[in-house]
Amino acid sequence: MADEDLTLEDDTPKGSEGGRDPNAPDMFGAAPTAPAADESAAYTVIARKYRPKTFEDLYGQEAMVRTLKNAFSSGRIAHAFMLTGVRGVGKTTTARLLARALNYDTETIHEPTLDLSEEGRHCKSIIEGRHMDVLELDAASRTGVADMRELLEGVRYAPVEARYKVYIIDEVHMLSTGAFNALLKTLEEPPPHAKFIFATTEIRKVPVTILSRTQRFDLRRVEPDVIVKNLEMICENEGARVEAEGLMLIARAAEGSVRDAQSMLDQAIVQAEAGQTVTAESIRDMLGLADRAQTISLFEQVMRGEAGAAIETFRTLYGYGANPDQVMLDLLDHGHGAAVAKAIGPQALVMPKEQAARLAAVGASVSAGTLSRIWQLTLKAYDEVRRAPDAAAAADMALIRLAYAADLPGPEEALKRLQEGQPAGASSGGGSSGGPPSPNRSASEGSGGAAAVARSPAPQMQVQPAKDPAVTLQTFEDMLALIEARRDISLKLDVERFVRPISFRPGAIEYEPAPGAPANLAQRLVGRLKEWTGERWLIAAQGGGGAESAWERQKRQEREVRAEIEQDPFVRDVMEAFPGAEIVGIRNIAGPEPDAAPPPDDDNDSED
Repeated sequence: MADEDLTLEDDTPKGSEGGRDPNAPDMFGAAPTAPAADESAAYTVIARKYRPKTFEDLYGQEAMVRTLKNAFSSGRIAHAFMLTGVRGVGKTTTARLLARALNYDTETIHEPTLDLSEEGRHCKSIIEGRHMDVLELDAASRTGVADMRELLEGVRYAPVEARYKVYIIDEVHMLSTGAFNALLKTLEEPPPHAKFIFATTEIRKVPVTILSRTQRFDLRRVEPDVIVKNLEMICENEGARVEAEGLMLIARAAEGSVRDAQSMLDQAIVQAEAGQTVTAESIRDMLGLADRAQTISLFEQVMRGEAGAAIETFRTLYGYGANPDQVMLDLLDHGHGAAVAKAIGPQALVMPKEQAARLAAVGASVSAGTLSRIWQLTLKAYDEVRRAPDAAAAADMALIRLAYAADLPGPEEALKRLQEGQPAGASSGGGSSGGPPSPNRSASEGSGGAAAVARSPAPQMQVQPAKDPAVTLQTFEDMLALIEARRDISLKLDVERFVRPISFRPGAIEYEPAPGAPANLAQRLVGRLKEWTGERWLIAAQGGGGAESAWERQKRQEREVRAEIEQDPFVRDVMEAFPGAEIVGIRNIAGPEPDAAPPPDDDNDSED
């Protein structure tokens, strides 16, 4: 068959890509593929977008940065670093910053430095992870001896373009025992151009032979207030509006991890439409948290022995979507906060001042032994709620048990009551145990009561009970009168001078402390009122909103009386007649009875 020249004519329109319309379906009838999206327009999550670029940007790690600066400035740079800490505190970020600092080079700086304010010659490629002399490895995926041997074979070769060859090994605790052993000799005597940076969250799994050859830095958990500052900066840059209470909720839920807080903020920002403020309520729902103020109220009800009210509060929280185990965790947190506030003071609690004051009031109203017992019971209740088939029912039973235990006396108090002939199981607080007995009970029982007294085993010693059933306090003035009647002069002076009352109801007092108030004033007042009334009192100090203290009211009244007397025409005439005269005191002299004879003329003047 003879060869023939064949000419194929293309019927597709001219100018179309590849000789055909790019929008037409292919030979299989499939729709055309959309062009790839521009990578520069892809969204970058907040945790990556705001990764620290310099050591000054690291939050909460000032001690480590200070040590590294001193080491770099003095030229005492270790050949291996071990960075350890919980998730999200900056281990990998610090390792990359160290790699940049070791290889920092600009037109004016040609030595290692921690001042990375100006981008160096190698900084961009190290940040992007494509520098030839900086190798970042994941020990979780390269755990064997063969992987480590392959890595160490390249250590002896000099760096290609940078000053040092830097090996960053993340999650180094995942290496096998053989891989650690293979690393030992090189890590002990590395070439002068090689630097090793290890990062781990499980420092206890790293062999001590490795730790002894490295310079260890423990990255701290970041405090909630520091995390809040970071979140506020991000919100300002992103143009997002989030309530301050919501940011604090995120900071507390992050448990010291900046990355976790930034990831939660990224999720929280989209809880509201553009331009609207993200409320703390929406963040609480997002995190599955109960309202902290309500859980503190629940804790107060438990500590007062009010089982019924506590169950109602819990069911309200449960209806709003709070998890029972999370409520138990909040109670654990509140028990810890009350104990810390009792030992150190409310300033040691990282929370809003009014919440810290409420927990401090609970801590001041009970003993340290009671708080310890409540902590242990709540810890056991948390485990029960997590394992129970019906978590809500388990939480109800736990609250009943906690309320009953909070109302029980301690061993010392029970022994004292037995010695006094009182029932050891009755509580002075009177919550779940049914309240204190009637003060007239023994008198109304007649002979039965007398027979019971006759059978008492210890009748020789008469001990006056601490509780006075006749004492009832309805107002702040009643409390002052009781303190005066009990002749506690020091407490009376402090209460009159430094207590600015906000609210007063039986069993609970809120006040604003005046400047210079003693730190233990609330604790002293709680102890005395419990001793005199036999009831538990919750006394909380607030940051403002209080009325005048008794001392301030007295001084104000004295100033008003003095101003009124100074404006009296007779007094003004006397003052003008005797230049330099001063009113040094004012006395109120009672006037005569209507039918009584007038006093002598010498005593008519009521002013000095």
